Amino acid sequence: MEKREQLNAIRQYVTNSFNNERTGHDLYHLQRVSRMAMEIAREEDANLFRCEAIAWLHDVADHKLVEDEEAAIQALEEFLESLPLTRPDIEAIIKGINTISFSKSKVPTSLEGKIVQDADRLDAIGAIGIARAFTFGGARGKFMYHEQDNDNTIQHFYDKLLKLKSTLHTSTAKSLAEDRHQFMQQFLEKFHQEW
Repeated sequence: MEKREQLNAIRQYVTNSFNNERTGHDLYHLQRVSRMAMEIAREEDANLFRCEAIAWLHDVADHKLVEDEEAAIQALEEFLESLPLTRPDIEAIIKGINTISFSKSKVPTSLEGKIVQDADRLDAIGAIGIARAFTFGGARGKFMYHEQDNDNTIQHFYDKLLKLKSTLHTSTAKSLAEDRHQFMQQFLEKFHQEW
């Protein structure tokens, strides 16, 4: 099976899992992360196949979306073996996926993992990031904002989203993040003024 066919099979695999996802971690998120990862990968001279595969698959074992992370990784590994992918590709993809999440506080060791982590974090900031934050908060029953309860979506900007720019690895991502970060800051200023 050619690499393009393998990527098509990977896209179909996530389509089956994320087609009805409603927390902002949907197929459109995966498309944006994949597109951004490829843009960064070309600038950074990375392995394009691994970047695209990790980007499409990066949420398949996310603790926010699955009940059993280990079972999700096991199912993914079996799927990748069936394509078939080489053992080095499978290991690189699994390792990349396991280091993307902000909540795990891991730093990817491969260039491809760093690129996809950057692309995923870029999708969490700016206009799309704002929309995704409120989509996720609403799906989880969080307050939009609450003056006495810090478990709200606006607080999430201070706890996570405003910190993402400083965690980026590649110069390409850092450059792209500037405008998105500034837009979030402006949004929060305006939100608090109106509140």
